[in-house]
Amino acid sequence: MLVLNFILFQVAWFSCVIGAAKGLPWLGVMITVLTLIWHLKQTKQLQHELKILVTSLLIGAVLDQSLLSLNLIDYQDHGWNASVVPVWILALWLAFATTLNMSLAWMQKKRLISFFFGMIGGPLAYIAAERLGAVTILHQGSYVALALGWATVTPLLLFIADRTTHVKEL
Repeated sequence: MLVLNFILFQVAWFSCVIGAAKGLPWLGVMITVLTLIWHLKQTKQLQHELKILVTSLLIGAVLDQSLLSLNLIDYQDHGWNASVVPVWILALWLAFATTLNMSLAWMQKKRLISFFFGMIGGPLAYIAAERLGAVTILHQGSYVALALGWATVTPLLLFIADRTTHVKEL
């Protein structure tokens, strides 16, 4: 299941990014919805997993909206108003959240590894998305913002996933 989770995340990522680059921002959303359906059918703790998904979506939306509002990143084909973070980015955050208790769960208690994973992996994902035509990185300082943002968000989301999943029911 871990490998399938990783593969489904990659499929969702590519469908969101390529869909945005080709003017089809809702393509990735549809693929992500299918990924979410599969993911939620796998979980034994549906309420906890839903909390993780919503929390990840909100935190991710704040990070990407900040990048957009500060003119650090420009996104292709928002799917709605260009001053608001794109729908396909929101779908990506939901897809990423599906990995927190599955293919990335091994990092939940490894804060330093998750810090560096986010610091390096986050900017690399945006660079790849830029090369595929879905985003434009507008300034050199954008790389610093991406690295710091992802270095913060990755361990935070893994911590939240760990705490939410392992909370004791009263």
